[in-house]
Amino acid sequence: MKQVAIDGETLTIENIVAVARSNAVVTISDKSKKKVEHAQDTLKHLVNEKKIIYGVTTGFGALGNVAISPEDVRKLQVNLIRSHSSAVGKPLSKDVTRALMLLRANTLTKGYSGIYPQTLETLVQMINKDVCPIIPEKGSVGASGDLAPLSHMALVMIGEGKAEYNGIVMEGKTAMKSANIPPVTLNAKEGVALNNGTQMMTAIAALTVHDAEILVQTAEVAAALSLEALLGILDAFDAKIHKVRPHYGQVITAKNIRSILSGSQLAKTSNAVVKGNKYPQDPYSLRCIPQVLGTVRDAIRFVKGIVEVEINSATDNPLVFSESKECLSGGNFHGQPISAAMDYLAIALATLGNFSERRTARLMDRNLSRGLPAFLITEKTKSGLQSGFMTLQYTAAALASENKSLAHPASVDSIPTSANFEDFVSMGPIAARKASDILRNAQYIIAIELLSAAQGIEFRGPDKLGKGTKTAYDTIREEVPVLQEDRVVHKDIEAVGALIREGKFSKLELGLS
Repeated sequence: MKQVAIDGETLTIENIVAVARSNAVVTISDKSKKKVEHAQDTLKHLVNEKKIIYGVTTGFGALGNVAISPEDVRKLQVNLIRSHSSAVGKPLSKDVTRALMLLRANTLTKGYSGIYPQTLETLVQMINKDVCPIIPEKGSVGASGDLAPLSHMALVMIGEGKAEYNGIVMEGKTAMKSANIPPVTLNAKEGVALNNGTQMMTAIAALTVHDAEILVQTAEVAAALSLEALLGILDAFDAKIHKVRPHYGQVITAKNIRSILSGSQLAKTSNAVVKGNKYPQDPYSLRCIPQVLGTVRDAIRFVKGIVEVEINSATDNPLVFSESKECLSGGNFHGQPISAAMDYLAIALATLGNFSERRTARLMDRNLSRGLPAFLITEKTKSGLQSGFMTLQYTAAALASENKSLAHPASVDSIPTSANFEDFVSMGPIAARKASDILRNAQYIIAIELLSAAQGIEFRGPDKLGKGTKTAYDTIREEVPVLQEDRVVHKDIEAVGALIREGKFSKLELGLS
């Protein structure tokens, strides 16, 4: 089984996916253990010197000016976790929760949080033994970090709350005992070290970025297959065009489409005659594939860079700096970087879906499809008796329109909290969840385009496909047969949607960049 060593510096999105979805084993580097011990020693020294330290010798938020006596320091941390476990709604998916736990453990290994090594090791044991806290998805405004969700995680660490273990939801105390993991006793600062940070929004962001990279490659495959089904024109993908407007994503997408269509007998050049007509150029949904999907690629690339910084950052407050013997309060918990980035990704993924739906609509319309039958059903049946792919486009349209609503940015909103002391918050968790929802909708939209394009190819001849599109077509046909007469197509959409989520089209030997 794969192992992922965490040190607060080198965690990757691929590592996160391996732990969240494939149960890779998490280990802590020896160097990190020493940094954690050093920070804990520094914090003890500062507390013994009776320094005023936010969240250690004071209350929290607007109560930060209230002194806490030494005998109440431990109770303060437990009360923090209990009082802040106020999230609501359905639980986070298991992969998000496991990613959240990994990210929290990783930031603790940086050695700026002042926790005890045993507390960090408890969290890692929970990941490795698959004790998964039940964390409601709503209730965080993204500053001071994801307080409520992370508190629900910490509840299980102290033997409270609820958790899933061996597929059964049970009391946190029971889950920890069943996994043979002793609950922790929180010491000075450990509560705030566990619940103060951006790990829920960043967990969702990391998994969404990973899936978005797969989806944009799949969207290129779908677009290429549609291009052939619609007898599209190849000129728009000529490298010379993109060399004079060299946006990174545009160049890559054009290159990928050329590779996927290599050897195609269906995609034409501008001087070819199609169905008795000569078309000098295609509509935008075909001609501008590099420009539109290339922009989506650029957005994903940008957002990935933001997320990669965040997953290896210290995001709690205050932070312990051992070298200078200080404990400093700041705002690294603020989720604005993730919030703005995920809004950007949401817009890009909504665009990807909108763009795909337009090609699906063109495939359905016999006035626009260059000779394909209406709704891609054979004309040998009685007119109107079979609806064919008619309502697949309805579903794509519904999802595309829903995505437009979801794409409204969350990062421009703020509602003050904590008696106006925390007066500008990020709404990062909302931005992250919206982007994730848009991604799921877009996966279905692309699944519908793949199904529609493959059906269109039945009327052109699968033997005329390009090298890459033939591989994609065969992959679809292994799961979904040709539509000869009306049937329940829900299963077909779900089957191709599953192929997309598994990365089947991005893993094909298509020469994709």
